[in-house]
Amino acid sequence: MSDNFDVVVIGGGPGGYVCAIRAAQLGLKTAIVEKRGSLGGTCLNVGCIPAKALLQSTHLYEMAAHEMAEHGINVTPKLDLDKMIDRKEAVVKQLTQGVEFLMKKNKVKYLVGEGKVTAADEVTVSLNAGGEDVLKTENIVIATGSDVASLPFLEIDEKVMMSSTGAMELRKVPKKLAVIGGGVIGLELGSVWNRLGAEVTVIEFMDQILPGMDGEVRKQAQRILKKQGLNFKLATKVTAAKKTKTSVTLTMEPAKGGDAEELKVDACLVSIGRRPYTDNLGLAEVGVEMDERGFVKVDHDLQTNVAGIFAVGDVIGGLMLAHKAEEEGVAVAEMLAGQSGHVNYDVIPGIVYTHPEIASVGRTEEGLKADGIEYKVGKFPFQANGRALANGDSEGFVKILADKKTDRVLGAHIIGPSGGDLIQEVVQAMEFGGSSEDIARTCHGHPGLPEAVKEAALACDKRALHA
Repeated sequence: MSDNFDVVVIGGGPGGYVCAIRAAQLGLKTAIVEKRGSLGGTCLNVGCIPAKALLQSTHLYEMAAHEMAEHGINVTPKLDLDKMIDRKEAVVKQLTQGVEFLMKKNKVKYLVGEGKVTAADEVTVSLNAGGEDVLKTENIVIATGSDVASLPFLEIDEKVMMSSTGAMELRKVPKKLAVIGGGVIGLELGSVWNRLGAEVTVIEFMDQILPGMDGEVRKQAQRILKKQGLNFKLATKVTAAKKTKTSVTLTMEPAKGGDAEELKVDACLVSIGRRPYTDNLGLAEVGVEMDERGFVKVDHDLQTNVAGIFAVGDVIGGLMLAHKAEEEGVAVAEMLAGQSGHVNYDVIPGIVYTHPEIASVGRTEEGLKADGIEYKVGKFPFQANGRALANGDSEGFVKILADKKTDRVLGAHIIGPSGGDLIQEVVQAMEFGGSSEDIARTCHGHPGLPEAVKEAALACDKRALHA
């Protein structure tokens, strides 16, 4: 069987399904191929969404156990882990089914199977239900995302040695949990199980958690998370792992060399990064170039070296974030329809959904100093924000970096309540080339957490009003 399309998207994650929707909206005959049997990719199925559901549930549990008494509400919570996991799965099901509905609404042909590029204008689909479907197409978009990275001696079985997928499916709280990797995934899922009573140890090769983020934010985050109960072993590398059916014994040593030590835990989460997923796609066979790490190479239009084959999202590297993939998916669809698709990589926010939340956009102080760019800093603590104090949630701060000469906002870093929402105001200002004064002179409702952003902007010119 052969069908003809304007666009065939391989991969049903955020980059792929959004690309398919936008292409269909613009009148292009579109098909999407996904072998999982459920649209939404890693993000909706086993990543962002289930993690946030568990973070919300465990935060409420933590509040009931330790924080509500301060508000005059005395309760003794009882954990029903099965119900918590079931709720997480229900959220995932609702959202993934919603994406499938959007395919029907926009008349995108959805094929459940493994897609392979068999020519520059052809995708062959090995259908999960059996048989093959050959799709002839003017354009192909590779949106296959990424997979869990590991080490040869860290064999993942999703039972005692887990990726993030297994760590969100546990039906029993481990007494001791090791987290290899102090990045976003490790800290979020480490927080989930720490709140439910696990003794969590985060092992990070670098000398600070959250590599690449603002140094001041990283230090504050580690201090707060340590106070919450997480243990940290920084500048440490795992060199071996001995696994049984019920435990893992890790061998560790200082990153720069030194005496080895062992840590025995009930479970271990491996969160050392992700690798591009290009398995069995047929890319090399049709001449698509990839770099030494396996990421697909693209030009400024997100097109590979083979005309008509494009790629978006994690599979091309850069910031491996769902919203970055979505922006690229939309950009490709619009360019294929003759419009001017565009992604501003300078204003893509990054968010860590621990509590407090950690959010960042644009340049860091460390980066600006390294590049010799003169800048000014405006910083405001949530302890001086009326709404944060009223909520009993006032740890952290907002920091805005602006060009010393032009006052244009270069970056912002937030650790505090609703940080992931508050960062969007600065993202918007940066998208329009705004200055710290633009934010500072914008009226903010009182009392509100966004006032901390206004005050940080005022502080860029040393005129904060409440600190």
